[in-house]
Amino acid sequence: VQLVESGGGLVHPGGSLRLSCAGSGFRFSIYYMSWIRQAPGKEREGVAAINSFGDTNYADSVKGRFTISRDNAKNTVHLEMNNLKSEDTAVYYCAAGLDPNYWGQGTQVTVS
Repeated sequence: VQLVESGGGLVHPGGSLRLSCAGSGFRFSIYYMSWIRQAPGKEREGVAAINSFGDTNYADSVKGRFTISRDNAKNTVHLEMNNLKSEDTAVYYCAAGLDPNYWGQGTQVTVS
């Protein structure tokens, strides 16, 4: 099983980034997928999630700014992040499953 994130980087406040996560080795299409972030010195925070039907939910802190989507044909999940703020700085992880069962290695997002 592999989850590989990409798209992180350094962006100014108000800017945008699009994170992608490619999954392999499991039945991606039936899995609940989520993006979870961890900032230095803080606990992990669920940012956005999408189920196999395409239903989504978001943390209050990112509602209206972030959009999660999935492409089951390509086994990918994306996180479109707009109007980024300094408090969005964190390592962003892609995760599969409700527990979750599988994690990616993370991608750094720095807003400064």
